[in-house]
Amino acid sequence: MLGPVRGRGPAVRGPRPPVRPLGPATRKRLVPYWLLLPGMLWLLVFFAAPLVYQASTSLQTGSLEEGFRVTWHFSTYADALARYSPQFLRSVGYAAAATALCLVLGYPLAYLIAFKAGRWRNVLMVLVIAPFFTSFLIRTLAWKTILADRGPVVSALGSLHVLDVTSGLGITEGDRVLATPLAVVCGLTYNFLPFMILPLYSSLERVDGRLHEAAADLYARPATIFRKVTLPLSMPGVVAGTLLTFIPAAGDYVNAELLGSTDQKMIGNVIQSQFLRVLDYPTAAALSFLLMAAILAMVTLYLRTSGTEELL
Repeated sequence: MLGPVRGRGPAVRGPRPPVRPLGPATRKRLVPYWLLLPGMLWLLVFFAAPLVYQASTSLQTGSLEEGFRVTWHFSTYADALARYSPQFLRSVGYAAAATALCLVLGYPLAYLIAFKAGRWRNVLMVLVIAPFFTSFLIRTLAWKTILADRGPVVSALGSLHVLDVTSGLGITEGDRVLATPLAVVCGLTYNFLPFMILPLYSSLERVDGRLHEAAADLYARPATIFRKVTLPLSMPGVVAGTLLTFIPAAGDYVNAELLGSTDQKMIGNVIQSQFLRVLDYPTAAALSFLLMAAILAMVTLYLRTSGTEELL
């Protein structure tokens, strides 16, 4: 008698266990990740991927005719830094000067809007952001007209002998302001001043006015109240404003291109020229990474030394 043949025929499977839905606690834990997913995808596609491609470009060699290929040529970074170190230092110096001027000009205005403006607060805030309704390029070209050699501003500075002082300091040349470091710094200051005023105002607005009254009741003078109460409480705005001003100013190239000369070129002008004119893509990519690394190092050091816990 033949026994049953094994190994043939379809295997008999039992019923699948039902899929249990996620519990309320699990869904609640996953909500933040679902909310972060669009932003993470955006950063991955439009930031991380271009950054990786740029890193690959900086390690290539070749030419536009022969093509570029990755050869892990790390000496491009050293060559670029040694060749364009003056432009790096100039960019940092111009950006630091513009940031300092923005802080000096923006803090009193932000203080006025926050504490003294009253019903005119909204009007003044609109005036602060009004330049954003005009193109960045047009605003910079307007400064080229304002600082023209025969314009009223230069004539007034010359009659007051201010240009003699600035020429002695090396920030202007003779009786002209255009194509000098002063013109570039003025353009940077004007274009990025709202980025300083807005965080300063936001920080000062949160200062409780009763603290000023309490300090006055303790016979503190207005200067002491500002130094002991207002300024420490507004430090988050100061730190945020300086970062929002310094970072884009260090990489800017429009102001140096339109208001300066070849002696005032910043590192942004070099990167733009290497990408679009010289067509030396590895050097341009290496300069971009060096600029990003330098700004990141300076910002990290600044945040650590400023002691502003809210931004760490």
